[in-house]
Amino acid sequence: MANEHSPLLVHGVYSMMGDAEDSRGVSAVTGEGAPKSNPRKLNTFFGVMVPTILSMFSIVLFLRTGFVVGQAGLLHGLLMLFVAYFIISLTILSICAISTNGAVEGGGAYFMISRSLGPEFGGSIGLMFYLAKVCACGVYVLGLVEAILDVFGKDPGSAVSQGLHVLPQGYWYTVLYSSVVLLLCLVVCLVGAHIYAKASFIILVVVTVSLISIIISPLIISPQRFNITHTYDNNHSVTVNPSYTGFNGTTLKNNLGPRYSLDYSTNTMMSFATVFAVMFTSCTGIMAGANMSGELKDPSESIPKGTIIAVSYTFTVYLLLFLLLSSTCDRLLLINDYAVFQRVNVWPPLVTIGVYCASLSAAMCSMIGASRILHALALDKLFGLPLAPAAVTSSSGNPWVSVLYTWGLVQCTLFAGQLNVIAGIVTVFYLLAYAAVDLACLALEWASAPNFRPTFQFFSWHTCLLGIVSCVVMMFVINPVYSSASIVLLLLLLLILHYRSPTSSWGYISQALIFHQVRKYLLMLDSRKDHVKFWRPQVLLMVANPRSSCQLICFVNQLKKGGLFVLGHVQIGDLDMLPSDPVQPQYNFWLSLVDKLGVKAFVDLTLSPSVRQGTQHLLRITGLGGMKPNTLVLGFYDNCYPEDYFLQDPVFCEGDRGEGDNFGVDLPSLQAHFPLVRHAESPRTLQPEEYVSIILDAIKMGKNVCLARYFFQLPPDSKGVTCIRGNDSVDTIDVWPTNLLSPDSASYADVCSLFLLQMACVLNMASRWRRARLRIFVCVESESGDQGWLAKEEQFRELLGKLRIRASIKIVAWDNVARMFREQSSERQKVSEDFLCAVNALLKEHSSTAAVRFLYLPHPPSSSELSQQYLTQLDALTRDLGPALLIHGVTPVTCTEL
Repeated sequence: MANEHSPLLVHGVYSMMGDAEDSRGVSAVTGEGAPKSNPRKLNTFFGVMVPTILSMFSIVLFLRTGFVVGQAGLLHGLLMLFVAYFIISLTILSICAISTNGAVEGGGAYFMISRSLGPEFGGSIGLMFYLAKVCACGVYVLGLVEAILDVFGKDPGSAVSQGLHVLPQGYWYTVLYSSVVLLLCLVVCLVGAHIYAKASFIILVVVTVSLISIIISPLIISPQRFNITHTYDNNHSVTVNPSYTGFNGTTLKNNLGPRYSLDYSTNTMMSFATVFAVMFTSCTGIMAGANMSGELKDPSESIPKGTIIAVSYTFTVYLLLFLLLSSTCDRLLLINDYAVFQRVNVWPPLVTIGVYCASLSAAMCSMIGASRILHALALDKLFGLPLAPAAVTSSSGNPWVSVLYTWGLVQCTLFAGQLNVIAGIVTVFYLLAYAAVDLACLALEWASAPNFRPTFQFFSWHTCLLGIVSCVVMMFVINPVYSSASIVLLLLLLLILHYRSPTSSWGYISQALIFHQVRKYLLMLDSRKDHVKFWRPQVLLMVANPRSSCQLICFVNQLKKGGLFVLGHVQIGDLDMLPSDPVQPQYNFWLSLVDKLGVKAFVDLTLSPSVRQGTQHLLRITGLGGMKPNTLVLGFYDNCYPEDYFLQDPVFCEGDRGEGDNFGVDLPSLQAHFPLVRHAESPRTLQPEEYVSIILDAIKMGKNVCLARYFFQLPPDSKGVTCIRGNDSVDTIDVWPTNLLSPDSASYADVCSLFLLQMACVLNMASRWRRARLRIFVCVESESGDQGWLAKEEQFRELLGKLRIRASIKIVAWDNVARMFREQSSERQKVSEDFLCAVNALLKEHSSTAAVRFLYLPHPPSSSELSQQYLTQLDALTRDLGPALLIHGVTPVTCTEL
């Protein structure tokens, strides 16, 4: 959808003005390159009422009303009528609510659903609604051919033509006649919808005159008997002698109850469900007006008003005809003659003309409505190349290619040969579409979005929910097989559209619903009820430049264990000195980076005079309620020059560089946004004193701190686990829970050491690190004579058992290192270079092959004068060690109780 980021105000103005250009921002392609004229010419009466009435009357009114009353009886028939109109009335309330909440463009029901539920659901339901329209057109064409053959068809048992009965009958003849009728519909639809709309008024007049003749005929025609013969496939003929009694109490009494029997056209046994499926076909026209939304002058006013009036009118007519037939016609007549209205009419040709006009009008209306839905789908580019030609229109705005598509599909449905055969499919598809409209309205209502303010107020979430339930229940009552298949098809279309990831700027109802629910649950997430048993890492990772931090970002994503993960960034600046906030435009680039890396992270950016102040801001304000960071992760402060990850990962180097994501960020602009990595001439914005102060600030604020070094050595694909495959040199996670810079104060059970163990265990539980072996290194002075280290080892094993941590314990003798520590200078903060080198060598000796190492981070000095010395010690400790995480924990995170 091109130009999807056009201003909303322009979109709304053009929609309300009825501009010829579709508000999707896509100008339809005309056949001759000429400018389109304004296609919005129809008012409420011609654009909504007339097509809706004719679609709901159609073939069912004249050829299946007697069938319904004869099979189901008056009581069951009225029950079917009330249930059907109850279902469609609930859907009409939803249609009225959605259509009065904003400008409605071409596509009718599809437009409403897609703009409410998003492209995936809207596209899949739109395509199924299109197929329903296609099948409905086939039903009307077959019904018209059936009516023609009733008058002009030869007797199947006779080889000689008699009078008007000149047309041969049979399956292939039916297909041939249907194809000719469909070709006539195609010609009319290619001319344009406005021509049909004007002609449909004449058709409505003819149908109304036919109805009047049907209603007055019982007052004029006297009772009579008929001979009706039916010939079945095995040349077996059955003759019945039904009667027309006129208004008769006995006839009414006999017609009250149901008497389901064989249908003479399909030779199948009828039931409540099959008869209801045929009868409900008359109710599938309620969206005929909505589907003409692209041609209406004022869709938001015309659709609700015209639809309600049309449905009320048709309900009254059907109710009157049900009562009329059950009071005047023998049940045998109703069951054995679809054209009962012609037999008992003052002038039968008038009914015949009405049948032809109504059926032809309904077929053309369905074809036009289906083509408009397909055209809307093509404009939205949801299904890509297969539907692309359907976006082409004529100079007058008629989507002639989509009309040809529709004609071809309807032609395929005609091979069914009988109206009753595909009536069930049509009904199921329509019920599914109606349920989707109710779902769209329900979602809008439940989302409580302030901009959902329909002018039509006679609805609630109760009516929407009841409409959904009613539609789904009736689907399975009518035909469980068709219903299950249609739902499976819907799910497949949903998956296809989901994986195609179509672009849209329509707004996603899912986002509004998620916001609504998340807000409620965040209020329920009370930080005062936190318990150590349910602790999980909630990480704020400070990122200076993603080009050098992507491996670390992906590693922390694996370390979070379902907790909060936030990427934080501080831009140096003062808002008082700037014309606007420079941070807000950056969010799209950072979020696109998150999408590229495939991590589950939030982004929080801030503007601050210093990195330290910005980090303090983020530590305090990031998150909501009980979801706030408890752990700060920083990159290591050293003098090495980082590598550019964007040059290593194919995701940032290959692909269609000109194609952006759903939010207008393409690969070149993403690369251009983030500056190149630091090099020799680059000034450092962060000084050692400020870096150490950030660590100290976090500890003062009760946050755990992790310093990450050498994570650029993880594989370029940033998965971490690619190096963990059966090779002993790369399949371990090593933990050193001892303060290596202070051997005399070494403890394995203090808060920091236990936090270290917990974090390593959490990483080992991540899916990509699950095969790695966890090793814990216990440093002891084995040469001491008291053998106390054996007792400490046993106590440590017991502690691991209580904590349910599966790990192998490695005893490391560090007598020489401990001796060097005691012999060094008496200054508390001064650690000799030799001691640091010895500790580094010890780590390399035992952990050189580890995939990642977890080390104890000593408490930083309070005096800023010692910051450089502190960093120097950490640098010497971890030099050339490989990926290492130095951790200082201040939060109790382990529990040995249930």
